[in-house]
Amino acid sequence: MPPDEVFRQRLAARNRRGLFSRILFYASVFTALLVLVILFLNVLNETFGTVAVQYEIPPETLTTAVTSLDELEKGDLVAILDEHVGRRFRVILRNALSQVPDEQYTTAPLRDVFNGKIFPAELGNHVIGDLEQHQLASILQSNLSQSQLRDLVMREVVVEEVVASWPLYDTLFNKDEIEAVTAEEYPEATLRFKSWINRDFLTTPMSSVPELAGIRTAILGTVYVILIVLAVSLPLGVGAAIYLEEYADDSRINRMIETNIRNLAGVPSIIYGMLGLAIFVRLLAALTSGAVFGVEDSNGRTIVSAALTLALLILPIIIINAQEALRAVPSTLREASFGLGATQWQTIWHTVLPSAIPGILTGTILAVSRAIGETAPLIVVGASTFIVTDPDGPFSKFTVLPIQIFQWTSRPEAEFRDIAAAAIIVLLLLMLAMNATAIILRNRYSVRY
Repeated sequence: MPPDEVFRQRLAARNRRGLFSRILFYASVFTALLVLVILFLNVLNETFGTVAVQYEIPPETLTTAVTSLDELEKGDLVAILDEHVGRRFRVILRNALSQVPDEQYTTAPLRDVFNGKIFPAELGNHVIGDLEQHQLASILQSNLSQSQLRDLVMREVVVEEVVASWPLYDTLFNKDEIEAVTAEEYPEATLRFKSWINRDFLTTPMSSVPELAGIRTAILGTVYVILIVLAVSLPLGVGAAIYLEEYADDSRINRMIETNIRNLAGVPSIIYGMLGLAIFVRLLAALTSGAVFGVEDSNGRTIVSAALTLALLILPIIIINAQEALRAVPSTLREASFGLGATQWQTIWHTVLPSAIPGILTGTILAVSRAIGETAPLIVVGASTFIVTDPDGPFSKFTVLPIQIFQWTSRPEAEFRDIAAAAIIVLLLLMLAMNATAIILRNRYSVRY
């Protein structure tokens, strides 16, 4: 035992080191939170703001002085469409009502083209090219609501164009400057507050015009990919963890397998993308394209290839976290189960797994959160950067939200950066929804002893 003076000096030195470590810890946490808040505020700043809008044909010139487009009847709206874009009626009908692939639209009978829609029964055997202008207008009026027709007029006739935009900060604190710039540079433009994230943004496909672009196709692609990733990686990951923890002996081969699994968790994602390109897109193209199931006009660059690639990416993470969760279950629970006569599998299924579920689901959340934000491997395996066709199955061409955000942020127009910020918020909300689902499942199925 050192003398009192030496002891006090050593204790003071340890306290100083401990204080320094605490200060460093709190400073790191504060810095991380500050950066996160700044990032989130920047995204919000770009998502909302003021836009200067010009019209190819001002809406007020299409109606009387006392009537707005919102007050017009369906017949009046169709008449406006007929007058200005009547030659495009067949294209408009294809985009709004067609039930057949685009390449069959001009040759398929109307009973197939407008299956489930309202149209004269006597025209069922005709093709779209046989119809007169008034017949096209009648079908359009019969099947679209007043709000849908108004949106068509705004999109096809009025042709709204955002000529300038300002973020939320400038909207709140530099309003006079915005008005002055607009009056000088865009005298015919109208200023209005704009939220880039809205119902239309969520329900419309991609467009080359920022104010008309949406993320419906990207959301569907993201959901398809994540569901297949979970269906593949979760059973394989948990099964591998159960084998390594509960069945495998402590041999050199098993230790080498565990070491390699931990090494794979640190491999850059682009390497997995190259692996997916070589195996799933090219070598197994007949399977991943759906050709063996009768799918035509496709190749290996499909949702299945992307999902299998991401499943390989997160599989080591799920295995490692599941192993740690299984290892944390007290051995006394296993011994008690064996003492009651349960087999090893019965012990694992009824005792060990319920206790390990919270840890397994936490690891799954972390793994899927990484997968949902990946861009590099998906670009390598062939995700589309511009696609307007919704995926209708696992063998469809696709895009996902991170790819869409990447594509928009690389565009020179400021408005594309605004809708990229809106897409980021949607991606964050999707991740929060997945995390909430995992927490609910964890609380529902976990067992505590």
